[in-house]
Amino acid sequence: MASISPTQRLYSLDALRGFDMFWIMGGEEIFHALAKITGSPAMEAIAHQFTHPNWHGFRLYDLIFPLFLFLAGVATPYSMAKELEKGKTREELLRKVIKRGLILVVLGVIHNNGLDLKPISEIRFGSVLGRIGLAYMFANIIFLYTKQRGQIIWFCSLLLGYWFLILFNSAPGFPAGDLTMEGNFASYLDRLIMPGRLYLGIHDPEGLVSTIPAIGTALLGIYAGNLLKYGTQTAERKVLQLFLMGVVSIVLAQLWNLVFPINKNLWTSSFVLQVGGLSLILLSLFYYIIDVKGIKRWAFFFTIIGMNSILIYMSGDFINWDYTTRAIFPWLLQLVGEPWNLLAYAICYLVVEWMFLYFLYKKNVFLRV
Repeated sequence: MASISPTQRLYSLDALRGFDMFWIMGGEEIFHALAKITGSPAMEAIAHQFTHPNWHGFRLYDLIFPLFLFLAGVATPYSMAKELEKGKTREELLRKVIKRGLILVVLGVIHNNGLDLKPISEIRFGSVLGRIGLAYMFANIIFLYTKQRGQIIWFCSLLLGYWFLILFNSAPGFPAGDLTMEGNFASYLDRLIMPGRLYLGIHDPEGLVSTIPAIGTALLGIYAGNLLKYGTQTAERKVLQLFLMGVVSIVLAQLWNLVFPINKNLWTSSFVLQVGGLSLILLSLFYYIIDVKGIKRWAFFFTIIGMNSILIYMSGDFINWDYTTRAIFPWLLQLVGEPWNLLAYAICYLVVEWMFLYFLYKKNVFLRV
């Protein structure tokens, strides 16, 4: 089977990004509603996977954020190549990358705090968009100024360096390598250097120090993007390589977990490998079905979401989706009645958001950063 052309659009990228954002839009509420309605142990176990652990551990809901960052990395070789083909220099791209990263940081602060003026001490600066912006920015700078071997060295160095930083240090009064919320070195440094308030007072899951290994998540995505765009092997071989890389990454994560626990709050190095492995496997499946086999129609629903992912993430700041849903579907919610109206509401909520995105898609309106 011939390899996918390097200039061909990666349709699976938008579809997988949309699949990822679907759960942030409220897709997980379908399973929470079913668990409440049925009381089924199996459904409750599924719904449990759509919650975050308090500290150590991993659930599928932990994958949503890093998968988005991973996919930003996958897009890098495609977007950068397009700019270089237009005659842009590395210096011009560097300025664009830094600008984009800082815009995402600002959007993250707005998303957290709104537009009301507040004292700096009351502002939370750490954010999901801020972490994506910073990790994306540094990963793209590494991409611009190093070849693939250098990118691999950076990836390994970031993960090992972060492990050593946590392993040999701690907050004052705690033993070296302490991994509690109070005693770990990353949270301690955040308390020292980050302005404003932290999300949990003594810790912020989107803190500055734990952004270091998050750069590795973006770099892993860049590696996958390089493989898909520039790899000389057949498309099926690329799928197999991505899948096997994902399996190996998960195995390594489980081994590392024995000494450096998988922890989303700290974005531990084992967490990077765990979510990176799952991201690689998902990418291999979406790429194979959509880009290799050409089975695309089913993915249109997710593609609409993926093409305006940042806009739908920010939309809750200026659109009351709860009010809109209840205003459009009051008759249906009354018709269904309790307790199934919980499920009907969750589905209607998603329908309203998707129709909004579809309208923007038809009008060719997209939020680009």
